[in-house]
Amino acid sequence: VQLVESGGGFVRAGESLRLSCVASISIFSIYTMGWYRQAPGKERELVASIFSLGGTNYADSVKGRFTISRDNAKNTLYLQMNSLKPEDTAVYYCNGRSTNWPWGRGTQVTVSS
Repeated sequence: VQLVESGGGFVRAGESLRLSCVASISIFSIYTMGWYRQAPGKERELVASIFSLGGTNYADSVKGRFTISRDNAKNTLYLQMNSLKPEDTAVYYCNGRSTNWPWGRGTQVTVSS
């Protein structure tokens, strides 16, 4: 399995970014997928999850601002991030929930105040 994240960048507080993750795996649609992030000096944390049938969960810190979605035909996971805050600065990763897939390189998101 290979996971390739993209879409990060440097933005100001209040702006938006859309992250993408392409997964090289068959039957992508059956997996619960998640977006994670790791800020400097902190542990990696789960930000959002999307189940095979489309249900979603979010960390309290991003609820109402981030939206996770998936395009199973394209084996692609998305994270729409609105109203970004400096505390959202981190490297963002995607991965399957409850899997042992290797982590990708992630994509850096930097939010200035």
